Amino acid sequence: MSTMIEGTGVALVTPFLADGKVDFSGLANLVEHCVKGGVEYLVVMGTTGESATLTKAEKEAVLQHVIKVNADRLPVVLGVGGNNTAEVVAALKSTDFTGVWGVLSVSPYYNKPTQEGIYQHYKALATATNLPIILYNVPGRTASNIAAATTVRLANDFKNIVAVKEASGDMNQIMDIINNKPDSFAVISGDDNLTLPMIAMGGKGVISVSGQGLPYIFTQMVRDGLANKMVEARTAHYKLFNLTNDLFAEGNPGGIKVVLQAQGICEDHVRLPLWKVSNALKTRLENEVKSLV
Repeated sequence: MSTMIEGTGVALVTPFLADGKVDFSGLANLVEHCVKGGVEYLVVMGTTGESATLTKAEKEAVLQHVIKVNADRLPVVLGVGGNNTAEVVAALKSTDFTGVWGVLSVSPYYNKPTQEGIYQHYKALATATNLPIILYNVPGRTASNIAAATTVRLANDFKNIVAVKEASGDMNQIMDIINNKPDSFAVISGDDNLTLPMIAMGGKGVISVSGQGLPYIFTQMVRDGLANKMVEARTAHYKLFNLTNDLFAEGNPGGIKVVLQAQGICEDHVRLPLWKVSNALKTRLENEVKSLV
């Protein structure tokens, strides 16, 4: 992958066994499912991977297992973020990134920094590593927004800040970024059901949750969108529309794990404080999968 990231990346879940341990067999199944389904790159230890509840040793083991199973077939992006800038910088300097293409780094959560604070945070990260960095703006989880002007400023000032995963849901803000960014900088959807509209506006793809569930359909939708085959892309978009909404009805990744379990890839266990989805939603998701696969 060049520094221009494009297409469908998937934020991999971390499968668990009933006893709460990491299910490495299920993780291998998932990687194979995504590779065969046409995914362009894999994202390890994002929010969907329940990284907040994994130990440092577990995170390392999951990363190494993905790298091993992937066997250089797809680029691997690693989630490295937090709300303690010094700690994130230390992680960037100490982590073995062999087999990793770049990092996805969420904007600092809980602290609610100013725009200058956000800029200085990412400046510290960009100067701590030569790896490509994807900014991650998700105000619904961080309680603060990376303004369009801040994203564009970072994109212009640091060559290794190569993209933003935009999950603000603010289409005006997203268009502002696309309209003013340097050509080498990619705007990536962080909302599955906004992926096609964002591509139509000039976005370069998605880091998806639902894409790992039904990658054959989702990745083709993205490729068609990027190729301006909007009739075909729109058909797939609406084919997946209800399923994608239901995936997030009771939080993430409970929904996507049901979709994966329904296909025999891994089980639907999550770690507290997350909880499995309700029986009603589980039945609905299972029925939607049956109608699509």
